[in-house]
Amino acid sequence: MVRIINDHNVDFLSNCVYGLLRFQELFTHIEEYNNPCVFPCIYVMWHKNQFLVHGIQGRANLNIQISNSIDGEIIARAVEKWGFKVVRGSSEKKGAIESTMQMISRIKRGDCVGIMVDGPHGPLYKVKKGAVKLAQKTGAPIVPVHWFSPQKTFITLPSWDKMRTPFGFCNILNVYGEPIYIKPDASDEEIEDVREDIKNQLFRLESDAPEMYKEACKNGLWDKRN
Repeated sequence: MVRIINDHNVDFLSNCVYGLLRFQELFTHIEEYNNPCVFPCIYVMWHKNQFLVHGIQGRANLNIQISNSIDGEIIARAVEKWGFKVVRGSSEKKGAIESTMQMISRIKRGDCVGIMVDGPHGPLYKVKKGAVKLAQKTGAPIVPVHWFSPQKTFITLPSWDKMRTPFGFCNILNVYGEPIYIKPDASDEEIEDVREDIKNQLFRLESDAPEMYKEACKNGLWDKRN
């Protein structure tokens, strides 16, 4: 049976995805709250919030990890056209090592990276070790990020990760946690403490985001766009 997605239509499909992203971008207005502005850093988020990278400043120096699958190729090409850098990787050991080495190199030269800590296939809300290992190897801080909007155009898709995305005109707030540092020689217990800290900060940001959004509205954060 012929796959709907194959080597012959990847470029066409990636152009379609890019076109959709660019069109939605006209109606998506993301502002930031409490960005610690530490560079380079490792931005971490739940998989459902992966599109929040659109609101992170300096996308030209932000590296996004995307799988080596043919589906990933479509997304990777669209994301690169959108202005981000891409690191290709896979769940198998060799691919994971190669992508990790790429990210270490890019962080050391001053770039940031964005990692979905419970991706690419879950379990939901389980912080994996990838971001922590990068922080150990590079000395860069881990910065938790969440995004929020109360508007009806900020929708949840019927996917395993409950992905959130704007659909139409939408004001969204990116909210940032406190930078998390880890020693290169951290013990197993300290590594687990950092993973727990990441999870707790992401949940706390999700809980606090509605009040932060109200404060941002009072401060007229989106007025200049309207």
